[in-house]
Amino acid sequence: MKTLQFKTNINCGGCIKAVTPTLNGEPAISAWQVDTANPDKVLTISGELTEAQVIALVEDAGFEARAV
Repeated sequence: MKTLQFKTNINCGGCIKAVTPTLNGEPAISAWQVDTANPDKVLTISGELTEAQVIALVEDAGFEARAV
């Protein structure tokens, strides 16, 4: 299992609520969280996905992600 981190524009509870169905619906993700207190709004994902796959999922949910 890998842990990946991404700088995002997921910056509030409403944004987290919007991205939750996409990330929770991906079986290769075992856990995820967004640190909205961090200026970079860091998304941490544990699972078996590549950086490109995570970025695609986040973009499908309407947000931006860039590997840290």
